[in-house]
Amino acid sequence: MTLKIDRSIKSTTGSATKVTQARQGRTGANTPQNENTGARDEVKITSLSSQLQALEGSLSGVEIADTARVDSIKAAISEGRFQINSDVVADRLLKAVKELLVKQKD
Repeated sequence: MTLKIDRSIKSTTGSATKVTQARQGRTGANTPQNENTGARDEVKITSLSSQLQALEGSLSGVEIADTARVDSIKAAISEGRFQINSDVVADRLLKAVKELLVKQKD
């Protein structure tokens, strides 16, 4: 995305600075009225963070899906020999819904 700037408009920065200063009730340098009053942000790293890093490192090598099975299913689909058993799909869907309902009751 490209923006074009029209340079034919006259600059009003001088008058804008005067208005800003008048609203803030001061003159002089254009500095923020609420200056840093010495407040500090603080970060504490606990042993939990190192445990989390260790867990993350150990999980980085774990596969999310069985890539060999996924590849075989892809090949079967592309070759037109992949069969869908609607009874099995329906049974597994009902089982998943029942488990979800039981968990919601607990």
